[in-house]
Amino acid sequence: QVQLAESGGGLVQAGESLRLSCVASGLSVRGYHMAWFRQAPGKEREFVSGVSWRDEAIYADSVKGRFAIVRDNARSTVYLQMNSLKPEDTGVYYCAAGPTGLPTPRISDYRYWGQGTQVTVSS
Repeated sequence: QVQLAESGGGLVQAGESLRLSCVASGLSVRGYHMAWFRQAPGKEREFVSGVSWRDEAIYADSVKGRFAIVRDNARSTVYLQMNSLKPEDTGVYYCAAGPTGLPTPRISDYRYWGQGTQVTVSS
């Protein structure tokens, strides 16, 4: 059974940092591209960042230069380092895994999802 377990969320002030972790079980992350999405209250889920099995990363324009995605295949873990956080970064952050070669911003390209971790940034 495939499971993606996120952790690391919390309440921080604007300008601070958080690091999210996503641990995968039941699958080898080497065969998947991994991504982070987020969903703010009353809004649709949106793409944040993704990384291929060869460490090719893409980012949403809103987080470029502030967030960094890193994968550790040996630990079946993907991290999202979030710096200079803003109130608009608030939301539930979801980890996702997709079986194609490169990460995409399309929700439909991802087969497995975690339960999410809450990130709240106060002004």
